[in-house]
Amino acid sequence: MKRVRRILSLTALLGAFALAGCDVDAPPPTHSPAVSPRPTPKPIAPKPVPQAQSAQSKELATYYGRVQADLLVQGLLRTDGGGPDTPYTDTMLARNFEQIAFYDEYSGGGLNASNGQAGRLKRWDGPVRFNVEFGSNFTPSQQARYYENVASYAARLSRATGHPIGASPSSGNFHVLFMGEDDRALVQERVRALVPRIDPSALRIFADLPRSIHCLVVAFSGGQGTYGYTQAVALIRSEHPDLMMRSCIHEELAQGLGLANDSPAARPSIFNDDDEFALLTTHDAHLLGMLYDRRLQTGMNLNAARPIIRQIAAERLGAGF
Repeated sequence: MKRVRRILSLTALLGAFALAGCDVDAPPPTHSPAVSPRPTPKPIAPKPVPQAQSAQSKELATYYGRVQADLLVQGLLRTDGGGPDTPYTDTMLARNFEQIAFYDEYSGGGLNASNGQAGRLKRWDGPVRFNVEFGSNFTPSQQARYYENVASYAARLSRATGHPIGASPSSGNFHVLFMGEDDRALVQERVRALVPRIDPSALRIFADLPRSIHCLVVAFSGGQGTYGYTQAVALIRSEHPDLMMRSCIHEELAQGLGLANDSPAARPSIFNDDDEFALLTTHDAHLLGMLYDRRLQTGMNLNAARPIIRQIAAERLGAGF
């Protein structure tokens, strides 16, 4: 039986309807405060009122606990990053990069199948600052734990890309919301506050998530016809057990940097719907490094990028990165 996909991500480009691979591109706002000469300060997040976990949230937590246990019994959700059993060549690395960075799995304002056409290279041109917010069902110790997970992962992403990436406790342009079933109203409030003119089709996906969508990320570009991200919002369900929680952190934050698609050929990789790997692999670190290589340009099409991609892949594996 085919497993329900673990993660759905959502990428929204300003003025565009292309849905990014494992990320869905939806029509975004016509103006983003992140690109004004003096960035508009983000509204301060209200502190959620502690409350008893609802029966619906408990049921969802039980379900995700069973999902994680089932995957582990099958030998999936690996955390080893790949090894001798998962070899890959520079040709495979280049092919995987093309599929994950240039193709989309979805298109339009919802979850419609992509037209299968290669898109443009999407990434952040300016620094990325992760800001973390928690919903009502996180204890202080859990908040500290997952904030540290994001902060340490941000440092790893920065090393892999060579791009300025970090965590900010009070401000940021990449907002990570750890919220669940009991925070639906708060999720809507925060997304509207962070992206005041977000398109309704993008907002609806946040509003009514089926349980098959474990987490998602929406990234916004800086203007009509541009491909450089300036803002993103990720939602990670609070009901996940620990490994699935960390898996969502790894995939959503990496996909929000520009690796939008999944590929069944990518291995060892989290950008694959087979759930074999839970956390970022050595292969995926190469993909991130390639994405932010200065020889590639934001908005570049695949035909122009392909010879450069092959050269970078050969250099990375040949140099033993």
